[in-house]
Amino acid sequence: MKRFRPYRASQEIRDRHADVSLALSDFIYPYFVTEGENIRSEIPSMEGIHRLSVDRLPADVEETLSLGVNKILLFGVIPDRDKDERGSRGTAPNSVICRAVKAIKQRFPEALVFTDICLCEYTSHGHCGLLHNHDVDNDATLPLLAEMACQHALAGADFVAPSAMMDGQVAAIRQRLDEENLRAKILAYSAKYASAFYGPFRDAAGSAPAFGNRKTYQMDYRTREQGLDEIAADVEEGADWIMVKPALAYLDMVQRASVRFPSHPLVAYQVSGEYAMLKQGAQKGFFDEKQIFFESLIAIKRAGASYIISYYAKDFAKELKVES
Repeated sequence: MKRFRPYRASQEIRDRHADVSLALSDFIYPYFVTEGENIRSEIPSMEGIHRLSVDRLPADVEETLSLGVNKILLFGVIPDRDKDERGSRGTAPNSVICRAVKAIKQRFPEALVFTDICLCEYTSHGHCGLLHNHDVDNDATLPLLAEMACQHALAGADFVAPSAMMDGQVAAIRQRLDEENLRAKILAYSAKYASAFYGPFRDAAGSAPAFGNRKTYQMDYRTREQGLDEIAADVEEGADWIMVKPALAYLDMVQRASVRFPSHPLVAYQVSGEYAMLKQGAQKGFFDEKQIFFESLIAIKRAGASYIISYYAKDFAKELKVES
């Protein structure tokens, strides 16, 4: 009989045999950046997560960096009155994200800044691209995504992260960055599924579609191979890093992608619904908050993720600080 229980006899022994661990350098922390001044408003569906105006953002980023998390991802939030059919406020040189990137880089050049590249936060219809006959016009959207990426890179973004799931988006952005001799890298939302787990994010970013849904361009969760094909296409088009989103319900894809594309850093996004589900479950006493989040994050790392985008990253860092 092979005996395994001796590996678990005490906390010290369990720690010695644990072969998966998390480091603060594994995390990317998301921010919602809004127009206006002196704004720090908590998002009702995501306890502990706030919308911040550009003037309030650097102070929060300073705290994040001091905790040891040096990577941040920015999403723009603008009032409905400023949205239009083309998402013009998203591609402007003085967009809320461009101003946020400049504010962060001016004070914290060491921070690695990622910016989301998508039109859904800026269009009056809430879809990720231009519309034609009530459907997204893939090819007409590509120049706008490339322009947005260009402006973010000019502002100082280290990574631009196209999330619109338009065919050819990585190639269009790579071509534009190269033409402008810009050094920003591309983190591609390669395997992004049409998921119910995005609900709180759409509340946070004000990006819910005005009609229909995004199933014609985000991936069907019932597929096995499309995700790997999508990643392969992004790699061929010039992506530097790749992503699977969401994380917990797609750990099989995280694992398969990490094996298939070992030379490309793999990011897994623990999305808003995952965060809210665990957070609210802990509040109701269903489980211990620290334990459930640590377990979920270890699972993502164990599956093969190089980096994890998580709204819990700052809390994780604070917990480590307490333990030390």
